[in-house]
Amino acid sequence: MKWLSDSRLDHLRELATKPDFSATKYRLLNELASGGMGTVYLGEDTELNRRVAVKVLNTPDPTSDLHQRMVREAQIIAGLEHPGIVPVHDVGTVADGRVFYAMKYVRGSRLDEYAAHTESIGERLRKFQLVCDAVAFAHAHGVIHRDLKPQNIMIGSFGEVLVLDWGVAKILRKHETPVSLEADTLIKNPDDTQHGTVIGTRNYMSPEQARGEINELDERSDVYSLGSVLYFLLTNRSPSDARPRTLNPKVSKPAEAVCLKAMSLERTARYATAAELSSDVWRLLDAEPVSAYRETVLEKIGRWAGKNRFLILLVLAYLVMRIFLIFTSRS
Repeated sequence: MKWLSDSRLDHLRELATKPDFSATKYRLLNELASGGMGTVYLGEDTELNRRVAVKVLNTPDPTSDLHQRMVREAQIIAGLEHPGIVPVHDVGTVADGRVFYAMKYVRGSRLDEYAAHTESIGERLRKFQLVCDAVAFAHAHGVIHRDLKPQNIMIGSFGEVLVLDWGVAKILRKHETPVSLEADTLIKNPDDTQHGTVIGTRNYMSPEQARGEINELDERSDVYSLGSVLYFLLTNRSPSDARPRTLNPKVSKPAEAVCLKAMSLERTARYATAAELSSDVWRLLDAEPVSAYRETVLEKIGRWAGKNRFLILLVLAYLVMRIFLIFTSRS
């Protein structure tokens, strides 16, 4: 009897579980990532001759909740046409009934990987501000993400910022949804989770998410998660009880205040929207006062001096020159 090697067995298992795309226009190249609901492959669109990312459901049961959730995820993303959200090109099923959707293939690195090679807090804040803008766009269309974290944010090869993985997104207001779900059974229950179900990622989910208060989730829940992402960018650590400045003295007091306001345990104390958070981050980048922090007089002077450093040096140079001319003219 001839025994198969472990590597050969692993290869056979891969072939057995790999979805059959022979009846579609897509050819799978290799696996990129795998999760509880689906697996993402690098694929090729043989008709348009371009590479795409293909997300395939792990279970073939078309009547399962996961099947409906995957379709709903594709519909939600397709309706959120924004530079910071990966566009969906196509949706369908393979021979065994598994649903899939094809989307733009983004070359780049995750936000946590990007941060590992980017020390500048200013550069990190610029990327974070673009994340806030993408989330604010989704909120304006009645959708909250519910699982924002560095691993679900991609920095493209040209510096573009994209928010990924909308698999547990929640539609807040049916009449403002960016897509028509009327033919989908999910429209009867836009959020197919029950009270008490915990959705999100530990350390990045809001307190109300951690308590399973599904009906209480709104834009401010995503704001908390954004604050947690900002905490990571400021400290290089997952959110904890420690204040950002204790972990990284280079963090300014206003930046810490913005982070802590977004991460307030009380929803009413947070920024009401991702757009408000984005505005304060923009003020940080522009050396303007932020709503989350009240400056002292000395801090105002210091901030003004830092922002107008060139002007101050120019004036000082002029004064030195005038003094020099006065003394030389007397001699």
